[in-house]
Amino acid sequence: MSPKKIALLTDSCADISPRLAKEKGIFVVPLRILCRDGEYRDGVDITPDEVYCRLREGELPKTSLPSGEDIGSALEEIVKEGYEGVIAFMLSSGLSGTFNVARLIGEECEGKLEVAVFDSLSASLGQGMMVLQLAEDIKAGMSWEELVEHRAPQLVKDTTAHFSVDTLEYLEKGGRIGKVTATAGTLLNIKPILGFSADGQLQSAAKVRGRNQVMDKLVALTVKACGEHKRYNLAVASGGSSSEELEKLRTKLITALPDYDHIWEGEIDCTLSTYIGDGILGAAVQVLD
Repeated sequence: MSPKKIALLTDSCADISPRLAKEKGIFVVPLRILCRDGEYRDGVDITPDEVYCRLREGELPKTSLPSGEDIGSALEEIVKEGYEGVIAFMLSSGLSGTFNVARLIGEECEGKLEVAVFDSLSASLGQGMMVLQLAEDIKAGMSWEELVEHRAPQLVKDTTAHFSVDTLEYLEKGGRIGKVTATAGTLLNIKPILGFSADGQLQSAAKVRGRNQVMDKLVALTVKACGEHKRYNLAVASGGSSSEELEKLRTKLITALPDYDHIWEGEIDCTLSTYIGDGILGAAVQVLD
């Protein structure tokens, strides 16, 4: 028998605010941030601003998967609240093992709860948009079969996110790019724009000279990803950028793509901040037709 009452589960990399998660009935498990003085839970007992502070002081925190206990507790809570099924969108398997952990723990719920776990192949606002749109679909009465067999895979395929990186320093320190590339980029004031490859890894999508060109390139990439489609959602996010910059990006984006169904805003999580530092701006589109 198909589940009638359906919950949503994701991890802290989806950048869904606690207020929005509560409002939409979304359960969130935190990834872990490993610092010099101990282990913290992303978005629970450490904030992105605290991560930026540590990075500026020369510390390079590491990231780790959510604990199996946290995922298990979330699933137990879902059962306790009377849900019959749960759909999970987890951080890209190209960046983390979170998806596999959630899938394995979900299999242990057989008989108590229907569990469908999806690899978002994305992170941050891209991942978050998938969960938020699914919340809209559940509210509209979409069936479990339609959600799991068609809608969720379609959202993974048709959601495109890009991020600016203000400095290459942390990507170089974390071993994700070479020292020569980082030094050359810094000297030339190069600002890379990152996206996600088909297997969910971060990849370079564009490079611009100087901060001023960042927003225009983010908007151009988002417009290109939207193509000729008439129904779509938008999202913007920032990490360590000013609220004025985020609002300016939002205005540019909705001017270029004014016919959106929803536009969501988020703050970049601690996990992604650890990889790429502060001064981040992001924009995404999710095609619905």
